[in-house]
Amino acid sequence: MRALLLAAGEGTRLRPLTLSRPKPMVPIEGKPILEHLVALVRNHGITEVGINLHYRPEAITEYFGDGRAFGVDITYARESQLMGSAGAARNFPQSYFEDTFVVLYGDVLNDLDLTELVRLHRAHGGVATLALYEADDPSRVGIVDVAEDGRVLGFVEKPAPGDEPGNLANAGIYVLEPSVLEYVPEGQSCDFGRDVFPALLAAGLPMYAYRLPGYVQDIGSPERYAEAQEDARSGRFRSPLLAGAAAC
Repeated sequence: MRALLLAAGEGTRLRPLTLSRPKPMVPIEGKPILEHLVALVRNHGITEVGINLHYRPEAITEYFGDGRAFGVDITYARESQLMGSAGAARNFPQSYFEDTFVVLYGDVLNDLDLTELVRLHRAHGGVATLALYEADDPSRVGIVDVAEDGRVLGFVEKPAPGDEPGNLANAGIYVLEPSVLEYVPEGQSCDFGRDVFPALLAAGLPMYAYRLPGYVQDIGSPERYAEAQEDARSGRFRSPLLAGAAAC
């Protein structure tokens, strides 16, 4: 199994921290977010990692190299223009994601039990499994409508208060079958949440949801970055890179 870590984003709202590095290289307790994610997938037995590059790519390649020092084998794919989360996967060699693979957004700090997520994905037999978190304000995010058996029924973007089908939002963590990439046009920008997942539902293909029991934080603003730093210090966020942290 391989993992795709999405690391092309610039992170303009985090400037000046991102003037010389992409957002996934911003540090959490002295280690880049991306290094925490590499350690996470490695701890769950995934040692082949694909990383997409665009903004300040040298900050990533010079830090990680081929990945051996971090216990993984890294393959990079550069994007001359941003290709979106799904377009990034399509930008790798066609044979790279030839088996079930995991996708993690490089700016979403988490301590998910990937082993359990993959187990549930295989038990359900769907083409995609999405990790979801409980949104405090469903009207400000995209909400996933989920049946009692966990099957994804639909997506509602920023529903009006009172019209929400629930409060479960996309965490940016997926387990996917390679057939999903057939719904990604080659050479075009394409997003899993906006484009691919609705197309899979329209085609009648089974997708399932996993309610995230652990920590998740989108490092999208200075306020959330400060929260993540405090969560790492307090132990609310667990990482194998942090002294005294429980293994993920």
